[in-house]
Amino acid sequence: MDFNSIFLNKMKILLRDDYPQFLESYQQPPTRGVRVNTLLGDVSQFLKYSNLKLSPIPHCPEGFYLEQGEGIGHLPHHHAGAFYVQEPSAMTAVLALDPQPGETVLDLCAAPGGKSTQIAARMQGKGVLITNEYVANRAKILLSNIERMGIQNAVVTNAHPEQLCQQLDGMCDRVLVDAPCSGEGMFRKDANAIAEWTPEHSLSCANRQLEILESAKRAVKPGGVLVYSTCTFSLEENEMVVCEFLDRNPDFSLEQVPACIGQPSRQNWLDVPYDLSKMHRVFPHQGGEGHFVARLRKEGESSFSLQPSAKSQDIPLFAQFWEETFQDTLPDTVVLNRDMVSILPTQMPVLHGVKVLRAGVLAGRVVKNRFVPEHHLMKCPYHLKAEKCLNLSSKDERVFQYLKGMEISCDPGQKGYCGIWVDDYPLGLGKASNGRMKNHYPKGLREFS
Repeated sequence: MDFNSIFLNKMKILLRDDYPQFLESYQQPPTRGVRVNTLLGDVSQFLKYSNLKLSPIPHCPEGFYLEQGEGIGHLPHHHAGAFYVQEPSAMTAVLALDPQPGETVLDLCAAPGGKSTQIAARMQGKGVLITNEYVANRAKILLSNIERMGIQNAVVTNAHPEQLCQQLDGMCDRVLVDAPCSGEGMFRKDANAIAEWTPEHSLSCANRQLEILESAKRAVKPGGVLVYSTCTFSLEENEMVVCEFLDRNPDFSLEQVPACIGQPSRQNWLDVPYDLSKMHRVFPHQGGEGHFVARLRKEGESSFSLQPSAKSQDIPLFAQFWEETFQDTLPDTVVLNRDMVSILPTQMPVLHGVKVLRAGVLAGRVVKNRFVPEHHLMKCPYHLKAEKCLNLSSKDERVFQYLKGMEISCDPGQKGYCGIWVDDYPLGLGKASNGRMKNHYPKGLREFS
């Protein structure tokens, strides 16, 4: 690879004896990984059905190194949200964040959604995840992945970090800032990232990263956790940003990042009064492409918690559909906004002036005195009644026909809207009549090859 000589000199100084291993790693193919979506099924279920060649990632029980890689985004299990293709070192940030069920969690720079979907799996549908992306087209990709992975308790926003964090003042148990960076950890995967690298760009990123952290701190509760991560190697964008933030904010302190692949930062890298070994690095020769993680704790204790979302409006058409379709009790937080029916998270922040792309689950629409379900509703891990579920093997030709948008055969006894599943994972929506299932898989997700 044709590296910038300034970059190589910086890495030689940073890594010292490890520099030859680092350089040699660029003669190897990129490290790839997948993370099992434990919202929709446990690891043993995934391994039972998957034909992928996998090996475990240490310290991340749902993470696996992927020995082959091309075309897995077209697999039925990927469409069904059974797994997320995620670079192994990128999983370390959420391990450091350690989100818990029932908490209020913010992922401030979230697209395309790898870390948000990892957070959601750890939260197991309890509490609320605010997942934000400032760039509009990337926010749409984020929403698509939230939907594909069957996440019920996310609020997807498209807002500037400062605007959003003003609205979330002191509300969040945990905040993740996976900041935009110079992308040095992408070099093995993306030659363009090498061509675009300059020292000036790295310093510009550092200034922006510090600004984002200064916004993010406002959303953190007293006693809450703020995790900062990047996919770059630069001291200026990593340890130096964290130390500058700590200088400005003495009410935050460093905490140890849990054990994971990679290594602690080295104290001799900077002359600062902070324990750099509490921060964590992953380099390409250590089982991942490259990541930096620091975990900070805000002083104090908080008794603040979000109020439960409003109780359901009386929406008889949806209530009737739910009773006919699902085994679960009708959720308490169903709301009607114009013609759209949504199932809100059980805790819901008030976000004045913030662009919200999705709050909870878009269940469907009321159209001419009938309820029409949406794709997101059938992607979630609700329990369908037997007659409302067509559960196919991934080897069944009908799965591939369905993903191409074709009508497929079904049980003649099935009628009306049904969920299409593959190997016990929710795939999408169909409408049955006379032994045929009309296809309602979204056109933008269909396979046309």
